[in-house]
Amino acid sequence: MPHQNQTSLLHQRRFLPYFVTQFFGAFNDNIFKNVLLLFVAFAGVGALPVSSNLFINLAAGLFILPFFLFSASAGVLADKYEKAGFIRKVKLAEIAIMLLGAIGFITESYLILLVLLFLMGTQSAFFGPVKYALLPQQLKPNELVPGNALVETGTFLAILIGTIGAGFIASSTHANYVAAACVVLFALFGYASSRYIPEAPAAAPELTFR
Repeated sequence: MPHQNQTSLLHQRRFLPYFVTQFFGAFNDNIFKNVLLLFVAFAGVGALPVSSNLFINLAAGLFILPFFLFSASAGVLADKYEKAGFIRKVKLAEIAIMLLGAIGFITESYLILLVLLFLMGTQSAFFGPVKYALLPQQLKPNELVPGNALVETGTFLAILIGTIGAGFIASSTHANYVAAACVVLFALFGYASSRYIPEAPAAAPELTFR
């Protein structure tokens, strides 16, 4: 695909809503995780259930653990069910998790936030396989390389902007409330964009989930 046509995918409904959805997913993951870690770093004595060093190590492990536990199952579900609908369900789960996360930020319930970090990792683990399985059904063969390139670019931009944005949020006035509002708002944006992803039929509806 010529260079001038690579970004033309961003103007097409079969790609743009998907791109925006995955962007906000990666963005919100990093906002939530990094804001939490910054709050932990500056938490007062006695505010944390464990030492800050142990908490940070637990946070890193709990976010990654679901990818080892659930990626295979998520791959089966991505093939078994219609993909756009499956993505919407995952995004609805993100909204529910972030609503609880908002309560956790406001009440400074760090143990709850640690559990929710695991659930956010779980949500991301279920989104990963369908994220990559959708593209071959929506794009032409000659669009797959530029499409994947745009997705990877968007993902890394989301990580970068989310990491930087977390610093601004954590240092803002009434940071707990700002963080609570942001994570819910970005989850809503992700779900709203997922509503426009065109239907993508199940690749193997006969699969049995175990």
